[in-house]
Amino acid sequence: MKNTVIIQASSRSNGDSFKISEQLLKLKGIDFIDLNTLSINHYDYDYQNKNDDFNPLATKIADKYDNIIFITPIYWYTMSGLLKVFLDRFSDLIRIHKDTGRKFRGKNVGLISVNNSDAYLKNFSEPIDLSCQYLGMNFKKYLHVPVIDETISNKSIEELNQFYNLF
Repeated sequence: MKNTVIIQASSRSNGDSFKISEQLLKLKGIDFIDLNTLSINHYDYDYQNKNDDFNPLATKIADKYDNIIFITPIYWYTMSGLLKVFLDRFSDLIRIHKDTGRKFRGKNVGLISVNNSDAYLKNFSEPIDLSCQYLGMNFKKYLHVPVIDETISNKSIEELNQFYNLF
């Protein structure tokens, strides 16, 4: 098994997204990063944010992990702002930290969305998929997991197992 990391991007560290993270962490020995606990500023063309947590985190991910699983709640029909800001900062890896950016080529990426409904958003994964294509990463799968009444269904647990087995 190659090294895998969950990158959770929720404004609530212990919310429904964490329930999904916990479920995956039980299934396999993988690492966990909570973007809500880090200071990652918006992309800045003048690179005034160079001392925040993004560059050390990106370097760690690039050097240590072959598989990246993003877990985000659905906020206003799209990914969380935390995940969007994190992805925007990949511009740093294209413009300034090119050696680190190149290390992301060939990495596998999965996306899990979470909310309190089993309503599936057809194009939810498109920004991640297109970003992976641009960066030379392999987008493996998108999975939506509803957490209803603070519970993950047995069907969703099985889907999480199948999802993880792709990595």
